[in-house]
Amino acid sequence: MAVETGTQETERVAGRVWTVRLDPHGRLAAGAVRLSCSRPACADQHFPDGAAAARKAAIAHVNAHLARVREEGGPRGDAWCACRAVDCAWHSPGSGSGGARPPAGRCGGPVVLTVYADRAGRLWRVAETCARCAAATADCRVLDTAPPSSHGGHAAADRAACKPEEQAAPGNGAAGGMAALFSDCGTSPTGTAPAGASPAGAPARVPQARAVSSASPASPASPASPSRRPKRRGKIAQRLVPDDLEPEALRRELTELGDAFRAYQKRPEPDLALLAALHERKARAFALWADVSGDETLREEAERAEKAAETTREMHENRTGQPADAPDGVPVVERLLTRTQAAHARTVLDHVAAHTPCPGPETRLAVLMLTLRAARAGTGNVTGQDLSGWLHKDAERVLEQLVEADWLRLPDDVADALDSRPEDPTLITVPALLPDRPRPFGFGKTTRARLSGWAQKVVGDRKIRKKKGGPATRLIALYTAAHTGFDGRLGHADDGGLDLDRVAAFCALPPDRVTEQVELLLAADWFAEAEISAGRLCGRLSERVLPLGGLL
Repeated sequence: MAVETGTQETERVAGRVWTVRLDPHGRLAAGAVRLSCSRPACADQHFPDGAAAARKAAIAHVNAHLARVREEGGPRGDAWCACRAVDCAWHSPGSGSGGARPPAGRCGGPVVLTVYADRAGRLWRVAETCARCAAATADCRVLDTAPPSSHGGHAAADRAACKPEEQAAPGNGAAGGMAALFSDCGTSPTGTAPAGASPAGAPARVPQARAVSSASPASPASPASPSRRPKRRGKIAQRLVPDDLEPEALRRELTELGDAFRAYQKRPEPDLALLAALHERKARAFALWADVSGDETLREEAERAEKAAETTREMHENRTGQPADAPDGVPVVERLLTRTQAAHARTVLDHVAAHTPCPGPETRLAVLMLTLRAARAGTGNVTGQDLSGWLHKDAERVLEQLVEADWLRLPDDVADALDSRPEDPTLITVPALLPDRPRPFGFGKTTRARLSGWAQKVVGDRKIRKKKGGPATRLIALYTAAHTGFDGRLGHADDGGLDLDRVAAFCALPPDRVTEQVELLLAADWFAEAEISAGRLCGRLSERVLPLGGLL
């Protein structure tokens, strides 16, 4: 019987395999590619022009082998599974490198002709395998199915290969006494087939690909006690989120954030408001992760995320004219200053209020405008037209006061500065802003020019000039423009307006004289509405000057 079994087993033939691969040929820098086939009769081919031509030739070579197989009748029903011959290494991790041999019974189904192509485009494999191995192999395509084998003398070999419980399983009878031959266990001597096998004369359905279970094949989970679903492993900023990270809400937030960033990268168009919100969430999550784990590199990552959120918000404001955190329904306004530049403008206003050498709104206005011209290096250019436009008839008096107080230095006398023209401006020097002194401002030359232009637009407003607004009126216009919200309302939403004493102090006026300046600005359509109540200046900028509003 043993001799008969061996004789019968030799009737089964090994599954055929054709492996076509591309490899570098010669020096890597040359880019030449070699095409090789596992069949000895196929000679190597070389392609000096690169991988594109080699891939075309490899596909043509694979198609030639497939055509030859079809000419010979397609896959053979009595062939052993070629995947089984290599311990199912094509789809079982560890099987091809010293791992345990897969248990008998893993292979099954009719013999099929398959083609596999790796995603890198460097290897193609045509093979005769069983249907189960074909379904379990990723990127494997079934091209043809072998008809049921007509051999009936494989009973002993099949009985030796199959599991005893499969042979004795009830209800395995098949019509006609013959079933499709499996690659690792064929028909039984009584003509019965394993459960689920197709009747004779009808090819069995090829099993569909299935998800790989996390349980070990050697110890499958019992149906009575289903295995727990493992936690999904998160990844964010090239870091794996630990499965045991506590609190659980932090682990979920980090996992969702990683998914959100990857989804954002696939968007066809950027959404900077959304990206800024993602960076803010990342900063909060990484700060908490650093507190939990004590890892200072996570805290550094959180700080970088905060800076990225701030930069992204500013980019959004510059592109759309609308802050990223603006409420819904607020009209888009193309503002002259970004929120960061508006903060710098308020810094300059506070500095001028504290460092004006002489009293009076005329001097305060002159100090403000000259400070903006010389903010970067302590020097700047002005013309007589600038000075007379700011101060009118008071220009000469105010300049002499500043020169006497050594706040301002001119290359010549005041009269020459007032006569200077745009083609030959006067170079002014503000000693307190020279580079060898402590620097009160932290902005660059681009922001300085933007702030100076913004102040010039406010001070030179045409309707304020028509209403004969003086230096105090223009100072109030500057101060209110620098302290607005999204809709142009003065001050923060929760403050109920601006503090009247601070407004009066900036304008170098007593508080009771602010009212007449506010009325003048209402007449000049600077304010859409304004009133002074309970020591606060409340109101809203008119629509025409909203672009000059500096957001708080």
